[in-house]
Amino acid sequence: MVEHQLQGIGMTSEKTRQRLVQRLRAKGIGDERVLEAIAGTPRHLFVGEALASRAYEDSALPIGRGQTISQPYVVALMTQAILGARPLGKVLEIGTGSGYQAAILARVADRVFTTERIGELLRSARQRFHSLGLHNIYTRHCDGLGGWPTQAPFDAIVVTAGGVVPESLLDQLAEDGVLIAPEQNNGVQRLVRTTRTRTGFDRADLGAVIFVPLLEGVE
Repeated sequence: MVEHQLQGIGMTSEKTRQRLVQRLRAKGIGDERVLEAIAGTPRHLFVGEALASRAYEDSALPIGRGQTISQPYVVALMTQAILGARPLGKVLEIGTGSGYQAAILARVADRVFTTERIGELLRSARQRFHSLGLHNIYTRHCDGLGGWPTQAPFDAIVVTAGGVVPESLLDQLAEDGVLIAPEQNNGVQRLVRTTRTRTGFDRADLGAVIFVPLLEGVE
């Protein structure tokens, strides 16, 4: 990938990226690891060329096939929610989409395993990972509701679509592991952090969100 595409110019420049980081800091994102990951990831490469000038707005954008790239604040919030004092060895993401969330995770975790049910989106995401040299991301075209059992347990699991979290994902969490997901109840989505303990699970509500629906099957 040529250098000017990676670094960006004008509305995709490093200066524009830093303004996004400042907005996220003002909204309560305080973990410097997350802010550095956002600053170091060229979001304009994860959207279509026609939307590149809007890439550093704090808003979700369409990526085709009825899917979206999540709002940067939500990406940062979910990433911050799984971080703690312990190092993140293995992270599972359900719903690769454009690949942006996985690219952020790849900067704070040793290895990222990401699943996507729509083959077209996954192929594009793989190309982006390769171009950016993100070789610690492993992808799988599958129904993500089953997780990735052969790689379990995971230190963290990030679900990027709203619905009911299946037991199969909770079963793949390591002890003290964290799962973050938009859970849907009565048509309302809430971002919930679930931590696995020796005796069960602790849950924390992080607020209202809007995500595309969590679906089964593959395309």
